[in-house]
Amino acid sequence: MSLDVAAGQVACLLGPSGCGKSTTLRMIAGVERPDRGRIAFDGQPVSDERLFQPPEARSVGLMFQDFALFPHLTVAQNVAFGLRSGRDERDRRVAELLERVNLVGYGTKHPHQLSGGEQQRVALARALAPRPRVMLMDEPFSGLDNRLRDGIRDTTLEILKEEGAAVLLVTHEPDEALRMADEILLMRAGRIVQRGSPYNIYNAPADRAAAAFFSDINVIRGTSRGALTRTPFGEFPYPRSCRRGRGRDRDPSAASEDRLRPQRTRAEPHARRGHARPRAGGARGFSAARASSNSSWTATDRG
Repeated sequence: MSLDVAAGQVACLLGPSGCGKSTTLRMIAGVERPDRGRIAFDGQPVSDERLFQPPEARSVGLMFQDFALFPHLTVAQNVAFGLRSGRDERDRRVAELLERVNLVGYGTKHPHQLSGGEQQRVALARALAPRPRVMLMDEPFSGLDNRLRDGIRDTTLEILKEEGAAVLLVTHEPDEALRMADEILLMRAGRIVQRGSPYNIYNAPADRAAAAFFSDINVIRGTSRGALTRTPFGEFPYPRSCRRGRGRDRDPSAASEDRLRPQRTRAEPHARRGHARPRAGGARGFSAARASSNSSWTATDRG
């Protein structure tokens, strides 16, 4: 695995449970020590074969699924916990962050007196208080109900962008990754199988599993003949990118597997009976990604 996150960028490790997302996050934070490899912040190594800096020396902010607030401390004391500056500077930073997360007047309350959304905002303020270079977030919105989640995510994203830290978010929810990330890193069995912008990774999935992870897909089996794929639903344009480089030995009637996202696909009658065409018109309405050597491809209607 190899990844890099720039300052001010929000990258998302996305994948099913057990694929290694949280383990990756813990190694970056310094909670776990990797067997091999190198981790660096601003080009300076914090972990390699000879060096291993503890979490407190890495300038890393952490947000967990359960927020991990200290129940015996007030909101203000929780936010100030990681600050090492003088009292006046510490109080100014706490007041600034409470205002930014819309919790002015909550400083003297304890965590048990707060709602789930309020606790999440306290956890965010505490993680950002020391101005970390790297912000690591392990499914921080999973404990919120659907009514609160969208608003809290938008507020969190706005504050993270303002702070300018490099953000690595872990989630197993595709909608969350598509909504928050500048770059998505799709993981499977401890490996990154695809990386890219939300638009590109959704519209040009690396394989069938990647396509199905983001939404339901319809799988239609057919036979490719030249520029067309013949299916029980009619003939569809076979993307030029999938025909390129097959050579003279290519079977002119190779079996194919066409995958269409139902929520973004519309078909209309063709001029000839028994044919269908995409709503957007021809191959231009589709993006396709080569999935395997047996002429498989993934198609999604952009229209």
